[in-house]
Amino acid sequence: MSDSDWTTSSNDALVLSLVSPSPTGGLKTITTFRPQFTYPIFGDEEQIFGYKDLRIQLRFHASDMRPNVQVTFKDQFQAIGETEPTDIDGIMKEFLPEVAFQKVKSFTAAIQNVPEDWTPPGELVSTLNISGSSTFGVWKGTLADPVVKQIVNRIQILVPLYIEGGTALDLEDPDLDRWTVFFLYEKRPIPGEPNNYTYLFAGYCTVYAFYPFRAPVTPPASPSPEFELGSSDFSLSQLPCRSRISQFLIIRPFQNKGLGPRLYAEVFKFYYAHPQTFEVTVEDPNEAFDDMRDIADLHFLRENLPEFNALHIDTSIVIPKTGFAPKDIVDRAACEAVRQKAKIAPRQFYRVLEMHLMSKLAKSVRPSVTAIEESQKKNKKAATPQEQHEYELWRLVVKKRIYVHNKDALGQLDLKDRIEKLGETVDGVEFDFARLLSKAEGQRKRMLEEDASAVAAGVPTSNGKRKAEDGGDDKAEDGNGQSNPKKARFASSVEDAEV
Repeated sequence: MSDSDWTTSSNDALVLSLVSPSPTGGLKTITTFRPQFTYPIFGDEEQIFGYKDLRIQLRFHASDMRPNVQVTFKDQFQAIGETEPTDIDGIMKEFLPEVAFQKVKSFTAAIQNVPEDWTPPGELVSTLNISGSSTFGVWKGTLADPVVKQIVNRIQILVPLYIEGGTALDLEDPDLDRWTVFFLYEKRPIPGEPNNYTYLFAGYCTVYAFYPFRAPVTPPASPSPEFELGSSDFSLSQLPCRSRISQFLIIRPFQNKGLGPRLYAEVFKFYYAHPQTFEVTVEDPNEAFDDMRDIADLHFLRENLPEFNALHIDTSIVIPKTGFAPKDIVDRAACEAVRQKAKIAPRQFYRVLEMHLMSKLAKSVRPSVTAIEESQKKNKKAATPQEQHEYELWRLVVKKRIYVHNKDALGQLDLKDRIEKLGETVDGVEFDFARLLSKAEGQRKRMLEEDASAVAAGVPTSNGKRKAEDGGDDKAEDGNGQSNPKKARFASSVEDAEV
């Protein structure tokens, strides 16, 4: 019998589920779902050797996410020398707490003993209504809270199963209070029990408070002879910080419901109002999260900062035929004032600003996802010289940003190739912005419809990797040029980045 007869795909063998106590005793399965990949756990080949009809059930209590692993199979390979079956429990113990390996009877008893009035840990930040019928809540706590820490410890295995290149948080870190966790839970009414609810885990986001050294603009005055040291109970939380989103995940049963953008918006709004946070950044975002973030930031800036909407292209500027590009095509000082007020990192802010300014161009010159078809229309209105001039100024703004962020690579090209490469890159940016603006319009329309539906039903609404063109996110903005040593690789669920 060949080895292939004893080999099983770990992606096929592993099945995850959310369960809850059944009214008649035992457990009921609420939903079942598959991992996105398993190579961080079972190796690059994603294969498990030594079993027939292998099934690995990883069940979570839907509320407190208590895990339980059960491995079943029809037949097991008898070890021959050093060739033996994969030690499944031994491997998974590296990713799950010890409680996950209890007997099913103990798991069932533990779930049934959870109080009926259980609620997610931490502080309720906001309530969200989705599609007029589902209610979700966002709860916030820090890893210094034992209950928050316990839930994070239980769900750490989701990181290698869904986040490309993701790493688990170090829960033994002495600075756990720097980590804030936002839990997303669905709030479901219990039939026949008014005002009683059950909570289903839907996703989470972790944020790290980074305290960079910020040199004073002017030297401080010398201390007086009566100067005294601060009290020993001084907390770092009183200092200005960058709040860096590290992990962001919506689990599969709750994807494609618009929850990703909603959770991100709530997290951002919290830190926008947080006095100590001077900037919100993201650690190593993937492209799906970038899309979601671009659109969410665009909505936020348009709806909350009139100063952002006032930013415009200075069409009085003349474009020279040779030499350097003109400065302040868009008032730089005004841009920086808005950016700092919005607490958005420079690269992200200027990218979103460019997208916004593109949306304000005349339709005759504004790039679109159907640009080729539009250009072929016989009745298409021709651009005026003024409209064409504004469009060319906009392209210069984009070119300057791209050149700055890719100076080393572009500097190796001769002038002709450099100009050609920049032009091609801006063409790609145009299409990407057009795609995002189209999605932003659709997303905004859906959210307004959901909010209107919620108001009509008396339900409370919310209260409350970068593409090559710019070389990534906010990696070198810690003030000292160093990346954060306590970072955890970030990604979002690709399927939930729908916009």
